[in-house]
Amino acid sequence: MLSRSVCTCGKFKYCEPSQCKGRPLPKKRGAADRRTGRFGLLEPISFHENNLESSVLQTEVKAITAKSIISTNQSPDIPWSKTVNPYIGCEHGCIYCYARPTHAYYNLSPGLDFESKLFVKTNADELLRAEFSKPSYRPAVIGLGTNTDAYQPIERKFEVTRRLLQVMEEFRHPVSVLTKNSLIERDIDILQRLAENNLVEVHFTLTSLQHELSRILEPRASLPKARLDTIRRLSEAGIPVKAMFSPVIPGVNDHEMEAVMTAARAAGATCMGYILIRLPHEVRGLFSDWLEQHMPHLKNNVMSRIDECRADFSKQFSFETRMTGEGLLAAQLFSQFRGYFRQLGFREISPDDLDHSLFTRRFGSPQLELF
Repeated sequence: MLSRSVCTCGKFKYCEPSQCKGRPLPKKRGAADRRTGRFGLLEPISFHENNLESSVLQTEVKAITAKSIISTNQSPDIPWSKTVNPYIGCEHGCIYCYARPTHAYYNLSPGLDFESKLFVKTNADELLRAEFSKPSYRPAVIGLGTNTDAYQPIERKFEVTRRLLQVMEEFRHPVSVLTKNSLIERDIDILQRLAENNLVEVHFTLTSLQHELSRILEPRASLPKARLDTIRRLSEAGIPVKAMFSPVIPGVNDHEMEAVMTAARAAGATCMGYILIRLPHEVRGLFSDWLEQHMPHLKNNVMSRIDECRADFSKQFSFETRMTGEGLLAAQLFSQFRGYFRQLGFREISPDDLDHSLFTRRFGSPQLELF
């Protein structure tokens, strides 16, 4: 059974509510404190100081003018050579998020700051349009929201992701969208038109079917039923969906593997992905404290099983083991996943399946690109 602490003491150690004289934990947040990171910029980013004495921690958003928008990588375990992230930080507050340490670059905490002090790239669509318009640009599927969720709650106000999709449609450029938020349904109109030309696929994360677990593991993301409904609506609109069982956390949600995959298949997902949890840098301490807060009776067992799958810390960043881990337990979990994948009739889909040939610049046509 999940336990729920009410407060923490000033040293960020969890204690019984009757004994603790500290401040209340912020509601609907993943992390419990604002611990520091490993490094920072020479000039700290200025935000207002949120009051941690209050049980309600307000989200602050800073608009920034980005200098570039497309990131490139050569990682063989990531299917996109080009990625776009409209936001830095993520209000979903998923405690396991591997992107948390990036906030340390800005002298901000990978803990509460990551999920409450956010950056929005307000000129993202302008930069993308300028990139696509360059004569030297060559299309390759863009992963949208690979670091932090492109449909996190602040997207409802800023609509940067929607504008980016409009640019994709304008240039007929292939895109993979990654999210765990039902807000993506707002953009079904654009996604459906892209899908008609084989220009889009959606990777939709489904971590658990348990309402209570999802609420504390991913506090501001859509709940399981809403996610399944969204997969169904996207699929019915002709938009290909790859559901992601991610992250797989031994001792927490691994026992749900068959149920999650069965539910995703029934909702219309045609493919299923799998990523084993990894805890880089500051994320390990945050996740360990989260277990102490919510599952103290399971903490030692869960951390031990994760360590068994991630025995060599350096291999968390290795292309060969980053997604699936290493060791006997990791191999068993991935073998189970592949077995259910076959039994449930999932098929492999890849960004490579999307159409690159329709790409056109504003001043020309696909045929003119041949000359």
